[in-house]
Amino acid sequence: MRAPLAVIVLLLISAVARAADPPKLAVFDFEMIDTSLQGEMNGKRSDEQERLKKTSDQVRGELGESGKFQILDIAPVNAAAHQSNLQACGGCDAKLARQLGVDLYITGTVQKVSNLILNVNVYLHNAETGRLIIAASADMRGNTDESWSRATHYLVKERLLAPNYGAPGARSSAR
Repeated sequence: MRAPLAVIVLLLISAVARAADPPKLAVFDFEMIDTSLQGEMNGKRSDEQERLKKTSDQVRGELGESGKFQILDIAPVNAAAHQSNLQACGGCDAKLARQLGVDLYITGTVQKVSNLILNVNVYLHNAETGRLIIAASADMRGNTDESWSRATHYLVKERLLAPNYGAPGARSSAR
């Protein structure tokens, strides 16, 4: 028995739509690397912990709003992620991403050298292999909500969403 032509057309349209879906992306919560003298003496600061959360949420929001990614909720693996240092856990980050069923995932850090010198680092990975696709970093001056937000926005807009970012010759061909 042959399927009516309309059913075949609908199946083809559905397959094309699925193929055109943006990649599924998990953005894990950013982690702090505090090498400042203040950090050694006083430990974690609540304002910085809140900024880490805002930074993670900002990356999720801006990438989701771009339409280039389908942002998936990390809640099912968030407790396990918080028990690990995702930058040095021997591949647990990729394992957690695969549990979420994503294509790509982001880990990130904010490194604090002093209260004046900090940088935000973003790492985009292939979830299947765990391989790093893109790494980007932005320095910031000042430990304020505004400096963190501006550095994060710059990384998303000018690095993660930039056409051909990281491709050989991308800068010279854009001129």
